[in-house]
Amino acid sequence: MKRTAIVIAIIALAACMAFANGQRETRSISTDGSTSMEKVIGALGEAYTQLHSEVGFTYNPTGSGSGIASVKEGRCDIGLSSRALRDSEKAEGLVETPLAYDGIAIIVHPSNSVENLSMQQIAAIYTGEITSWKAVGGPDLPIVLIGREAGSGTRDGFESITGTTDQCLYRQELTSTGDVIASVSQNENAIGYASLASIKSSVKALKVDGIAPSEESVKDGTYAVQRPFMLITKATAKLSQTAQAFFDWALSSQAAGIISSSGVVSAGL
Repeated sequence: MKRTAIVIAIIALAACMAFANGQRETRSISTDGSTSMEKVIGALGEAYTQLHSEVGFTYNPTGSGSGIASVKEGRCDIGLSSRALRDSEKAEGLVETPLAYDGIAIIVHPSNSVENLSMQQIAAIYTGEITSWKAVGGPDLPIVLIGREAGSGTRDGFESITGTTDQCLYRQELTSTGDVIASVSQNENAIGYASLASIKSSVKALKVDGIAPSEESVKDGTYAVQRPFMLITKATAKLSQTAQAFFDWALSSQAAGIISSSGVVSAGL
């Protein structure tokens, strides 16, 4: 009888340990979506896990459209989108919460002599009306159009703002912000667009209507080519306690400095 009691106690202890391990294993946060948000979400994830060493954090850079679908299908806790939700997506129970605002920089090779383009010139270039750099004050060379793939939040933002939706004649449609920057940096005739927070010295960001893209010009609204960085959740699916704690912290004043240091403007400021 005594031996049986010991065996039962051991089994109960093992079950409790397994449950406890299971509880620890659920102390994780999974994010999925916009490649443009890599820098800011990476900084937030790193800072949060330093504050809470028991929490795991993952970011899957699949693009805005994929991140939105991932939330809808329950494959991640929080989706990341560099565009606002469409009415059809909201009708499916998805909810957007602004995290930050980011400029979309119009980029060229550093050797390009062009420094400024008007919004009208940008639209004319991407729709094929202007095909040579000479027409906008540059060299007599053909313009090579680089952009993002369909479903990209950056592409959606760029085309919506410039009035070129479904009209752009891309030479290349690339699947990440980093790929666009790399492609433009290797082609003296290229033009592209990318998140301001991700711009490197390997490319040159142009002024648009005389306004240079910067944190200040995005914040005061003078730089016109900008879009929101959204956290996407599902109204009918409650976040885990761990994911909700991160969500609330990311929107708090504690995280605003981290967001700002990532080159974007906190939506809370």
